[in-house]
Amino acid sequence: MSMNPFCEIALEEALRLREAGHASEVLVVSMGGTQCSDTLRTALAMGADRAIHVSTSHSLFPLTVAKLLQALATSEKPNILLLGKQAIDDDANQTGQMVAGLLQWPQGTFASKVQIDKETVGSVTVEREVDGGLETVKLQLPAVITTDLRLNQPRYATLPNIMKAKKKTITQITPEQLGVQITSDLEILEVFEPPKRKAGVIVASVDELLDKLKNEAHVI
Repeated sequence: MSMNPFCEIALEEALRLREAGHASEVLVVSMGGTQCSDTLRTALAMGADRAIHVSTSHSLFPLTVAKLLQALATSEKPNILLLGKQAIDDDANQTGQMVAGLLQWPQGTFASKVQIDKETVGSVTVEREVDGGLETVKLQLPAVITTDLRLNQPRYATLPNIMKAKKKTITQITPEQLGVQITSDLEILEVFEPPKRKAGVIVASVDELLDKLKNEAHVI
């Protein structure tokens, strides 16, 4: 078990915002089985102040995760909710948008730059990566931001901080305590690997290549 790379970038950005004086605390959350504790301790070793483990053995899909984050955001009242843009296992890219909708907060997705000006109180400027280039949006706080790959380079946890993180307390909470009922809104019907490619052949001439492309591969 390891931290999702995009979420690691989100954590790094949160730490930088705190170091710049824009945040007083960084709270990290992970949901799932007992292995989440290791991921949370890595986050604490990187510099997070507190950690919450939403403990459950159920499979969690984006909408359920969004509802759990909504409940936590309602109780913790953060100014910025930072998430990775997607998980690298299911590549859903849905949780950030869903939680923003549930909370009715503005959202800046695929962030490649996050800037808070001390002169502009209560807002954050987000530079987003879009198909046509870069888009800059200004969001009123509280807001949801999902991070893209080029936002920053996460730091490594130092050995002293790793040792300190082992002694820190991780708050355990259940979905029931948050008032969220876990339901299976998706059903995985089948998972399979693509068929293996056939071995290639070496042709002796251009004419033979053209013949195979025309009569065997049927691409010309």
